[in-house]
Amino acid sequence: MFQKFYPDQTSRSSYEIDYRNLWESGRRGLIFDIDNTLVPHGAPSDEACEELIRQLKEIGFQIVLLSNNKQERVHKFNEKLDVLTIFKANKPSEKNYLKAVSMMNLSKEEVVFIGDQIFTDIWGAKKAGIKNILVSPIHPKEEIQIVLKRIIEKPILAEYKKMNKKQEA
Repeated sequence: MFQKFYPDQTSRSSYEIDYRNLWESGRRGLIFDIDNTLVPHGAPSDEACEELIRQLKEIGFQIVLLSNNKQERVHKFNEKLDVLTIFKANKPSEKNYLKAVSMMNLSKEEVVFIGDQIFTDIWGAKKAGIKNILVSPIHPKEEIQIVLKRIIEKPILAEYKKMNKKQEA
């Protein structure tokens, strides 16, 4: 029933994804959401985030930050990261997912999107035809509209997990 919202993959954290495996499987670009994917909502980039991005660049990945936030937030967050950015992305519209792919000069098949919300991040990536990884939110403190979305996400995640357990059996 909810399959159009199911992530392609899940991870507890952006910091626990096997990026080397993604590289070895032919992925060359990563699109990240910012808030609650890389840092707690509204937080600046921190040492862990900066180290992750440094390592990903070292592997060879091109990176785009794709955020519904305003320009000021995204550019300030990116100061130490120095990657490509798209602000006011209007997720889940697929338009800026495809723009991110184009900015990296890659094909959709070479790119993975990583985010923490089903109805914006994952659904937009799926509509754009981009492999996606749903990560658990970093911090429980969120804006009220996101808290409400999380309530609606629960039955989808429950059905997704139930389906995956059946496939593993």
